[in-house]
Amino acid sequence: MPSIPKDLQSNKKVNELRISLIQANIFWEDKDRNIKYYGTLLKKLSGESDLAVLPETFSTGFSMHASDLAETNDGRTLQTVRFWAKEYNLAVCGSFLAKDDSGLFFNRCFFIAPDGNEWFYDKRHLFRMGAEHQNFTAGNQIVTVPYKGWNIRLIVCYDLRFPVWTRNRKNEYDLLICPANWPVSRTKIWQTLLVARAMENQCYVCGVNRIGTDIQNIEYQGNSLLIDFKGNPLLKPPINKKSVITGILHKDRLDDFCAHFPAWMDADDFEIL
Repeated sequence: MPSIPKDLQSNKKVNELRISLIQANIFWEDKDRNIKYYGTLLKKLSGESDLAVLPETFSTGFSMHASDLAETNDGRTLQTVRFWAKEYNLAVCGSFLAKDDSGLFFNRCFFIAPDGNEWFYDKRHLFRMGAEHQNFTAGNQIVTVPYKGWNIRLIVCYDLRFPVWTRNRKNEYDLLICPANWPVSRTKIWQTLLVARAMENQCYVCGVNRIGTDIQNIEYQGNSLLIDFKGNPLLKPPINKKSVITGILHKDRLDDFCAHFPAWMDADDFEIL
């Protein structure tokens, strides 16, 4: 069989993105245990993936005890994530409880690349039904990550309900990532919104949710999904089971679809205040 020319090999690498969904339990406010647990799961992906996505607040659970648990970007949690990214040669995305030097707290999404580049997004829409708005500060910046020829938009959990905030204006991004702690009682809403965001924004969508039951007896069953730009599921881990599952996204297929069905060109313009 003839070898593939180097230019075609390079194009294939840019067009494809191996993405892994890590759907697992979170041990309540136990950083040591969670970091060890997720590190073991990530190790399995070494050399097998380009990007691993963890659930929201993977190292603590969805706790409101920010003053006790929050860390700066130089704290142990992100130092460990940086080690994982470099050691296993893949980007790692998720969220953690963060703080800044002024004493403010954030539910902060991180995207740490293996080459040391990193991006942060502070959750915009805080879940008032869980008093998140009373314990954390809302972010106000949209973040799009350039990675391996892809543009990746970051949101966190409750942000998924707000289509204006996630609107893909002028095809700014190819993939929307949403780490979450989304209870089983609202599973249908979670799944429907993920599909809606994919279709209206003509993009791939990756939603990664935890499993297990937290200290407040709130149950989570995962229902993580990887969806294509037409709303079709590409990956669907088993419900309520620990799962590390990898799929391949194809940017050329997305670009071709957007070129032949350019609904994005007729989208309404607007300004977010």
